[in-house]
Amino acid sequence: MVAKFRVAVLVWADILAGYATWVMMTYLTNVWGLDITRAAAIVNVFVGLQFIMPVGMAFLVDAFLGHYRMLLLSSLACCFGMSLLAMSTPPVLSRYAGNCDAYRPNCIGDTQKALFYIALALIAFGISGHMTSLESFGNQQKELDQTPNGQVDLVRKLSGFFAVILLPIVGGIALPFINPWSVRFGIPAICTTIATFLFISGSPSYTDVEPQGSPLTTVYRVFVASASKMFYQWDANHQLYGNHQVSLDSVPQTPSHGNNQVSLNSVPQTPSLRCLDKAAMIVPTQTLAQQEQNRWKLCKVTEVEETKTFIRMIPMWATFIMCGVVSSIGATYFLEQANNMNRKVGKLKVPLPILLIFHDITKSASAKFYVKVVKMLSGKYAALIGMIAAMLFSILCCITAAKVETRRIDMIKSHGILDKPNEKIPMSMFWLVPQYLLLGALDGISGYLLGDRDEISGYGIACFFIGQIPASMSSFLLVCTRAVFGAGFVGSVLSVYVVGKVTERGGKPSWFQDTLNKSRLDNYYWTLAVLSSINLFLGILVAIWYNYQQSSIEEIRTPGYQESDVPYNDDAQCCCCCA
Repeated sequence: MVAKFRVAVLVWADILAGYATWVMMTYLTNVWGLDITRAAAIVNVFVGLQFIMPVGMAFLVDAFLGHYRMLLLSSLACCFGMSLLAMSTPPVLSRYAGNCDAYRPNCIGDTQKALFYIALALIAFGISGHMTSLESFGNQQKELDQTPNGQVDLVRKLSGFFAVILLPIVGGIALPFINPWSVRFGIPAICTTIATFLFISGSPSYTDVEPQGSPLTTVYRVFVASASKMFYQWDANHQLYGNHQVSLDSVPQTPSHGNNQVSLNSVPQTPSLRCLDKAAMIVPTQTLAQQEQNRWKLCKVTEVEETKTFIRMIPMWATFIMCGVVSSIGATYFLEQANNMNRKVGKLKVPLPILLIFHDITKSASAKFYVKVVKMLSGKYAALIGMIAAMLFSILCCITAAKVETRRIDMIKSHGILDKPNEKIPMSMFWLVPQYLLLGALDGISGYLLGDRDEISGYGIACFFIGQIPASMSSFLLVCTRAVFGAGFVGSVLSVYVVGKVTERGGKPSWFQDTLNKSRLDNYYWTLAVLSSINLFLGILVAIWYNYQQSSIEEIRTPGYQESDVPYNDDAQCCCCCA
């Protein structure tokens, strides 16, 4: 039970740090004086890397480090990162850096900038490491824990109280009332340091499983092996390693092979991505024993098929990149809009992170509601319905945001504050609540769709891959699908750049100006709504295509499978849509 508690404190520290860094956009625009596009680019790259890096980290965990070492490194990175973030604020090192100690752009020197960017890199690394290993490491402690059920329930209730009630109150309501940014960043830094110390102090009592090797190595081996045989021509005498029983009559013999056949796992090959089949091709210039000694030049058909399955998932994943682009505007442009609006309810000034609480509540509720709905439906269509629902929410979110922004701009013009970016707009911040609720529904359903990995048998997007996901690669399903959303966050930077360049053609003003009042974010939101609509159409086509492809593959994998006599096409195209 003590081990679980020491692991749980890392989750609590991450939640508090998440609330502190969620308002990074306002810090960059108010204190650093950055324009909205540059500040949004920094935030989106920071968040995007948190989702993308776990792919590489999962490989390191499985191949070299193990979950404990990854948690140790990532926790230390979070600890130092949050500390450097607090130190990067102007008052902390003003005496040593030689600049003023006020929260103004002219007080941000090179020292503060260097500390800030190093801090973001460390925090991104730390959070990515926790995403990769925290859940798995916690499950390892549960498996061998002999704590009575009553105490386990107590720990679970205590963890839920901290994560669901206390931390949102502290991070979303109490923390924003602290005006000095050094203190606002410093409190999560102290909590992260304490959590890291508690985690390290329990090291002798933890159960850690040694690395067993990464399934991504198989993917790399297939690509390397197929590339190494690029110039080999296929003919009828070639055999595939691991396909049926390989006859050795056409392969040079060595004394170690006393019979004419070697029994291998029988896995029939599929018709797509035929160029990768060369990885399993046995070349006649070497003995089978010689080729088996180099695992990077000869792979089994099973390994080739696992790689093909992994690649065939990419088009379905890619349709959610646009959802990531829409999700990225929640902590950037939406937040900047709220920062310039009236935040008072009566005489009480409401903190900005209250919008994040609305978002998180809707995110959790929409995921639970989706689970209840799809349990009443056929699992075959549940993922498609969820995908359509998520993309519809992204469209509705953009339309709602465009309508609200149009009203905000009209309010600015009617009050004559277009050239007064620091003036508060006499329009309530709670006009933004509907779009945050829609964004929460998008993130909730998308997160469940992309994150379900319950034995690859749940109702998420994994339904498209039931019976097709290699068991060895199931652990990578979550990190790879999170990386899709991360690609959307990073891609939003590109989308803003492209839209800005296109709209300023012909001497026209760009939709993205230095200040929010002069920008036309409503037009950008309409553009995202159109792109999301196109993405919905493409997503449906990909789902139909994938189901058709898998139906064809299932016909090949029937017990009555017979090897095709059709000669191998050496010029076959290599893409996920080829058949």
